[in-house]
Amino acid sequence: MRLPIYQVDAFTDRPFGGNPAAVVPLREWLPDPVMQAIAAENNLSETAFFVPEGDGYALRWFTPAIEADLCGHATLGTAYVITRFLAPERRTLSFHTLRAGRLVVTREGEELVMDFPTWPSQPAEAPIGLAEALGATPERYLKGMRDGIAVFRSEAEVAALQPDFGSLKRLFTSPVIATAPGDGGIDFVSRFFAPHSGIDEDPVTGSAHCALIPYWSERLGKARLKARQISKRVGHIRCEMRGDRVTIAGRAVLYLQGEIEV
Repeated sequence: MRLPIYQVDAFTDRPFGGNPAAVVPLREWLPDPVMQAIAAENNLSETAFFVPEGDGYALRWFTPAIEADLCGHATLGTAYVITRFLAPERRTLSFHTLRAGRLVVTREGEELVMDFPTWPSQPAEAPIGLAEALGATPERYLKGMRDGIAVFRSEAEVAALQPDFGSLKRLFTSPVIATAPGDGGIDFVSRFFAPHSGIDEDPVTGSAHCALIPYWSERLGKARLKARQISKRVGHIRCEMRGDRVTIAGRAVLYLQGEIEV
């Protein structure tokens, strides 16, 4: 069986930037082990699969090791594929997901704007060994609904981190975000580590901003924010706090279009 596949760089306006996601359109679901095997073969942080459902689409995401509960950059990539190639007349897309509910994505010019849930966080005691695993001591530590959040004083501190991923994997069964105030007109920056799910450092993580936007919106006293994820590939995210939802917006570019044989 041959299936179409696209690879899209998300949260960037240029190839080789942002976060690459594979997108596989389906007419009906494949068995879970097959989708997991495709994701492992692609060896990207996420592969998205979607099928038509009602007036929208059902959407799932797989890392090379597990099925993800929510993925921002692969949702952005999926919306890009649909509005660019499969249904270019559509400007608003509704995605139905197993664990994150209904997600709506709207095309606004060259940007895709995603409506996502908020994941509030609370101050917490940092796990013993966190500073050693990250390579620096954070100013404070927060525990979110999914992620641990290590807050540093400056962008330079976050950029300089050299994590021990083996130690992070032993300490955490969920992702860890490092974040700090940004420079040069950027409100905040971040890096995202998830070695437990087969991703040492994710280049640009849309879902992390479900937790980061509420924190930085409250801390900075503003609803609209500009964010940058400062991995080697770098990603740019336009953010807005909207009650119990957040909007996460960015651009995407096509890298690859082809077929896979399964």
